[in-house]
Amino acid sequence: MSDKITIYQKPTCSKCRGTLAILDESDQNYESVNYYETPLTVDKLRELINKLGLSARDVLRKDEPAARDLDLNTISEDALIQHMVDNPDLMQRPIVVRGDKAKICRPPENVRDLL
Repeated sequence: MSDKITIYQKPTCSKCRGTLAILDESDQNYESVNYYETPLTVDKLRELINKLGLSARDVLRKDEPAARDLDLNTISEDALIQHMVDNPDLMQRPIVVRGDKAKICRPPENVRDLL
């Protein structure tokens, strides 16, 4: 594969650090985006969700306190994406992208599918 690898991550997350370690060991070039410092836009998050082949509900960290306040039975996909952009803790992480494919790297070893 020759497509650029990008990891969307939170530095304090153990799964993100584990995924970064695997990327470092792979000797492949990659870009790391701390989406707390460089927030995702609605369009970017929608693009990532599409590349994952999932719905916004699948990307939601349902155990987060902010997620408990959402009525998942009635909230639209667009509204849920907006909530995740406004509160990045609601997103599963890390998300690694290569070309038109993406993976949620929980566990970190999932990144190997993109190497």
